[in-house]
Amino acid sequence: MYNLLDGLSIIEASSFVASPTAGLYCAQMGAEVIRVDHKEGGLDYDRYMLTREGRSLSWENLNRAKKSVALDLRSDEGRELLVELAAKTGNLITNLPEKSFLSHGAVAERQVSGAPDLVSVRIMGWHDGRQAMDFTVNAASGYPLMCGPEDWDQRTAPPVNQVLPAWDFITGAYCAFALLAAIRHRDTTGEGSEMRVPLGDVAIGTMANSGAMAEMLYRGGDRERLGNAIWGAFGRDFRSRDGVRFMVAALTAKQWRGLVAAFGITVEIAALEADTGADFSTGDRPRFEHRHALFALFQDRADQFDWAELSSRLAAEGTTFERYRTMHEAANDAALVRDNPLFGPSPANPSDFAYPAPRSFANIPDRAAGDPAPAPYLGQHTEEVLAERLSLASGTIGALVDRDVARLSDKEKP
Repeated sequence: MYNLLDGLSIIEASSFVASPTAGLYCAQMGAEVIRVDHKEGGLDYDRYMLTREGRSLSWENLNRAKKSVALDLRSDEGRELLVELAAKTGNLITNLPEKSFLSHGAVAERQVSGAPDLVSVRIMGWHDGRQAMDFTVNAASGYPLMCGPEDWDQRTAPPVNQVLPAWDFITGAYCAFALLAAIRHRDTTGEGSEMRVPLGDVAIGTMANSGAMAEMLYRGGDRERLGNAIWGAFGRDFRSRDGVRFMVAALTAKQWRGLVAAFGITVEIAALEADTGADFSTGDRPRFEHRHALFALFQDRADQFDWAELSSRLAAEGTTFERYRTMHEAANDAALVRDNPLFGPSPANPSDFAYPAPRSFANIPDRAAGDPAPAPYLGQHTEEVLAERLSLASGTIGALVDRDVARLSDKEKP
């Protein structure tokens, strides 16, 4: 963790992936992020996979370095406390609907700072109010029908969903950026902002930003499936003589020269250039257009090397490559995890399961990143936050707990 956002407090009322990700990234940069959940946990509190003790590993990792407040958000009193917390803090991340008790207007009305300066970032489904989640906006984007083996029929073959909820994580990252942009604007002008970020717009907008939308409109149809080949450049998966699958990519002249040298096919490439009239050293286009012939050359030579020798040759030539791993292998890989300064020692996780935890993805070379912070127990900071943020006396907080409007730590979860 870094303390670049030290002094910034944020209320987060969210669930699932995108909204908690926005809060996580802010917390990892030093912001005080107070996640407020229903007293029994939000919709994601028991999200699969659970440990034997019933702790969600997904929830635990998306809520590191945050504080937790548990309120009865189905009661008027509990909702009122959340609105008051958001109003006094002045910064809100949520994926609750705008037409809910936690609307921007309802929170801003409770502010007492003169001109309302609330900054709220709200994750929505679609811009027109329809519900959405990562896998449904991905279906709409067209990407799943672009994936799959090259010989699949474009009209009848099934879609291929990605396993990673990428749109959720991209949306979470964008919301953290949007929040800080709005805070920067407030610091300059004194004016608050209501930011609405539809998950579907992030997906379709990213597709447009990549140039894919313009491409489809220009070509008047869909792009063909390419299997594991890289669109518009040279790259694909290959298999060594001993059965190891690996990926190579050549997006620059240096990368291309290195691959040709590592595979030892300089003569064969020259012969193919003479046959086709192409010069593969000039850029992506000739290498992509003649990819099938090139793939055959590279695979023929890969069949002659075991992985140990071939990977050594690839490394010596400074090429861009990596072997395929299962995710379990990746989690146990020394270079990726154990020897990677991204990861720190396991904090005291609520699950009581010890494992490496990531620090901030960004690192500052001349500053110590600090060890990863643990996720809170649900309700662990209820008393502290209500006292500090709302100036409630201990007796008042005790009464809220007695009436089950507020709950304390669930460390002894049944």
